[in-house]
Amino acid sequence: MNTVDLHVHSNMSDGTLSPEECTAYAIEKGLSAYALTDHDTTAGIAAARKAAKGKSLKVIPGIELSTAYRGVEVHIVGLMIDEQNRDLLQYLNVCQDTRHQRNLEIIRRFNENGIPMDEEAIADAFPDAIITRAHFARYLLDCGYVTSIQQAFVRYLNPGKCCYVPRKYITPATAIGYILKAKGVPVLAHPMLYHMKDAALEEMVRDLKADGLLAIEAIYSTYSQAEESYVRRLASRYHLAVSGGSDFHGSNKPHIDMGTGCGSLCIPEEILNDLRRLKYM
Repeated sequence: MNTVDLHVHSNMSDGTLSPEECTAYAIEKGLSAYALTDHDTTAGIAAARKAAKGKSLKVIPGIELSTAYRGVEVHIVGLMIDEQNRDLLQYLNVCQDTRHQRNLEIIRRFNENGIPMDEEAIADAFPDAIITRAHFARYLLDCGYVTSIQQAFVRYLNPGKCCYVPRKYITPATAIGYILKAKGVPVLAHPMLYHMKDAALEEMVRDLKADGLLAIEAIYSTYSQAEESYVRRLASRYHLAVSGGSDFHGSNKPHIDMGTGCGSLCIPEEILNDLRRLKYM
């Protein structure tokens, strides 16, 4: 059976493998396709696609947009997008500017709290990457200030900690609109990770369906069998397609592997085929 992975991150956002390395690893893992869905950037898609040229692997152009729904951070994945869409690119340029200002404030707070750091050092440590909190955590680990990525977040980078700076978010409806304009399929990513009560989650799914949501991530690395069954029922109830992905980040999430997640993840190619049919309806 051919298998796919529709949620993968490279070092263009908060993963650790380059887009080319992601493609090589997907081939090594025997996948027939994978989606590069970096956070708020499409910068790695061309390189990933070029690395797959002539290989038995399809690179699906994707993105993961960060949003807020009633105070909860919610991620919307876009699959099979036109990464050259003007409206999407304009929004991503704004994202990059606001992220840069946020990163400067994070750097200022680290210095204020006794950890010397500057923008040049971060850029040198992670060339060409879109800098996220994960990069700051990795920098702290590499410099010996913490003993793990998790410790960096717990001490400094989680909400409420001394170096945390909140982001400015768009609504899920706005994110879905950008993905639809880019001729992509909008997917609600890992809904069980939002830790909503059943009624609140169902209300969000209903709202997002009305906004144009087409699919929901029902197959995911950390789901229990009961959680997957629950999300599949939500998909059926609201006439949404099912998507699935590992949420691979390389060594930033060492317990999650591409294609197989925590060990037993399996996403049949038919999932991708069903999503493709949505795109052309």
